[in-house]
Amino acid sequence: MSSEKTGGNLSSDITGRKIFFLYPTASMQSQIITVLVQQEYEVYNAKDHGRLENALKNYPDSVVYVNLDSKISEEQWEKWIIGIHSSFPSVKIGCFSSNADEELVKKYIDKLHVTCGFMTLKLDLNKTVSKILKFLDIINAKGRRKYLRASIDHNATAAINVPLDGGFLNGVIKDISVVGIACVFERDPELKKNVLCRDIQIKLQSMLLKAEAVVFGSRENNGEKIYVLLFTQRIDPDTKVKIRKYIQHNLQTKIDHEIN
Repeated sequence: MSSEKTGGNLSSDITGRKIFFLYPTASMQSQIITVLVQQEYEVYNAKDHGRLENALKNYPDSVVYVNLDSKISEEQWEKWIIGIHSSFPSVKIGCFSSNADEELVKKYIDKLHVTCGFMTLKLDLNKTVSKILKFLDIINAKGRRKYLRASIDHNATAAINVPLDGGFLNGVIKDISVVGIACVFERDPELKKNVLCRDIQIKLQSMLLKAEAVVFGSRENNGEKIYVLLFTQRIDPDTKVKIRKYIQHNLQTKIDHEIN
């Protein structure tokens, strides 16, 4: 079932679209992707146009920003974009190039239906970010989702320590967003709803973060009692930045494994 609002399916209306940057430059990664991640967009680097095309079968409502200056010729990029539109009509495409020739830009926008912008790499990337954010807003790229969440695999390092009875209670994080975490403790602390947990330590790979959270509730799943803790308003903005970076890294690792 399609949606007239986004040109995608209902799932993307709810969960949002994946945004792939194909062959991004270092400056694009540091000045564009980083900003989009902090704006809670689901952003990925892609380093192989053939493998990305194959992966789009699973994500037909994605947004793809192509660096036209890399890997293959302009003629080949033209054929690739036409092929993507033919196979995945709901995929939205934008382009980057150091070539700002008016005829070239006109061709990509009018003939190749590049609807998410033709960006010139020579321009101020801060202005480019603003343009991209406008395009993503127009196509409702976030859907109804407000925050990105990462589900933590068993082999990933994501732990929580909560002060309790003069010591620390250790736990494993199941998923995390800038709003809160779901976790399982080594023993059930029987925390009640709305209990305030101060001086929580959160370990995400090599990062050690501090926060405070309120117990939202708990649920049983496969014999485990999963607690949901919501961060208070006093969470450090820098902690939010680091959590978003971790989430992006977590999601990128999973998509790399899938694509490759």
